[in-house]
Amino acid sequence: MSVIDSVRAVEFAPRLKRPSVRRVLRRPGLVLAWIVVAFVGVAAAFPGLLTSHDPLGKTGARLAPPSGEHLFGTDNLGRDLFARVVYGTAESVQAVLIAVVVGLVVGSLIGLVAGFVGRWVDDVLMRIIDVLLAVPTLLISLAFIAALGFGTVNIAIAVGIGNIASFARVMRSEVLRIKGTAFVEATTFAGIGRLRVLSRHVLPNAAGPVLVLATLELGLALLSVSALSFLGFGTPPPAPEWGSLVAAGRDYLLAAWWMATLPGLVIAATVLAANRIARSANRDHAVNF
Repeated sequence: MSVIDSVRAVEFAPRLKRPSVRRVLRRPGLVLAWIVVAFVGVAAAFPGLLTSHDPLGKTGARLAPPSGEHLFGTDNLGRDLFARVVYGTAESVQAVLIAVVVGLVVGSLIGLVAGFVGRWVDDVLMRIIDVLLAVPTLLISLAFIAALGFGTVNIAIAVGIGNIASFARVMRSEVLRIKGTAFVEATTFAGIGRLRVLSRHVLPNAAGPVLVLATLELGLALLSVSALSFLGFGTPPPAPEWGSLVAAGRDYLLAAWWMATLPGLVIAATVLAANRIARSANRDHAVNF
């Protein structure tokens, strides 16, 4: 085999296969997870399609239990709780996406440089990552919130910074694995530039496991964002946000259990759905590789 033929062997590198619709329908849990995620997506993009109530308007019935008129009941000020959950979806989803993107981009860049360049660059970057791994993610997020200030976007950035280490580790391990393959070594002997090898061969083949990790991090990021919002670091009232809705209902658990329970169940259902889809993607990825 010539050097050029070895370089062309990259075309036979493992690729992700898209699961067929029939395979998805054979998994009821996965179908239910996609329905939950689709519902959350519609609520985030078009909340007016799901409720006609104003999330900030008062209905006049304080602490009314769930009914046909108010699916999640009303809160202590008489506001429709279902409308507040629906309109709060956009804030929570936006924060989760920002957190995952920050962790994915920054962590992948660190892992890519560390794995491809190697030597002392790898040692320095990995020692920084080791420090991040030694500190709990929530503490890292709290430290950056103290520096950035309160607010949903700042929470998202702080959670994303706390997740950099996991993305960096996975990207570095994949880059090291791909660097040792025959087709990448053949490109070196062929005299192809390092940047071209990195962008054309290493990065596309290393991106799969990192993207799977990003789907796994969606549920964890939602829990972290909701926890920080529950502690009062998110958008101040009366703006609805999932974590703050649970926090507002904790003082009424005996008199109005639905105020904290139903928003909490929405968070739990979304996290479970995201994790179910991520596990399915991870299993398909492992089989195809």
